[in-house]
Amino acid sequence: MAVIKSSRSGKSSERQKSAGKALRTALRLEKPLQVAGVINAYAAILAQASGFKAIYLSGAGVANASYGVPDIGITQLEDVLIDVRRITRASNLPLLVDADTGWGDPAKTVREMIKAGEAGIHLEDQVEAKRCGHLAGKQLVSSKAMVGRIQKAGRGKSDPNFIIMARTDAVASEGLAKGIARAIAYRDAGAEMIFAEALTDLKQYRLFADAVKVPVLANITEFGKTPLYTTLELAIAGVRLALYPLSAFRAMNAAALNVFGSLRENGTQKRVLATMQTRADLYQFLGYDPKTGNWNKP
Repeated sequence: MAVIKSSRSGKSSERQKSAGKALRTALRLEKPLQVAGVINAYAAILAQASGFKAIYLSGAGVANASYGVPDIGITQLEDVLIDVRRITRASNLPLLVDADTGWGDPAKTVREMIKAGEAGIHLEDQVEAKRCGHLAGKQLVSSKAMVGRIQKAGRGKSDPNFIIMARTDAVASEGLAKGIARAIAYRDAGAEMIFAEALTDLKQYRLFADAVKVPVLANITEFGKTPLYTTLELAIAGVRLALYPLSAFRAMNAAALNVFGSLRENGTQKRVLATMQTRADLYQFLGYDPKTGNWNKP
């Protein structure tokens, strides 16, 4: 396995102060900005070493990986903050976080996320008992109620560079025109970016981008409603952020099942050893030299 040299640097306090600004800078440098989903601190290290300029913590990732539950609104703010703090300590990449519906207090959510060194959040227009955006049966709050969430979130900003993104799930149930109308209302309420969920056509992204005139995010999640568009296709459609929320997580799960199955069947890990990351590679990514005991802390 080829080892990629880690590029971690900077102090935690510096990351906290510049996280929102770093995300804005990354958005200017890469079009569309590829945002890699990470489920834990080590995954964040790997994403940074692979060259990504921004990372993302999915609400489904926290629910599935950290708590072993489905993404149906069970996890709360503090559950997510535990993973946020670990990730921001391990990587200096700007972190965008799925804040579900704001957990009843969007202003507090924003304040706590800023304290944890995070760059921005997205809030969605589902009811509190939310569901994954690519599942059927989603229920939405009114546009007015979502506007209230965004405005409350804005009042929690102690850092003007912190980004509040609005996600709308309306297209699947209300149609494209109403989804765009909601997005415009959310922008006017203070959302600086729009997460257009579960779109099925590049033309839809172009219509969103032309209408809202702020950066639009495309959720390129596997096994969902949105085709796996390339960055070139998304750029032509006016998309500014391409999100891959759980790609690595799904691959990790498949690899783990393969190893567990082989261990049980063969009584040894010999047949799957070649698929594993070596101890040397692990230490390389962690910045640890086992010969000297020196650790290049992030």
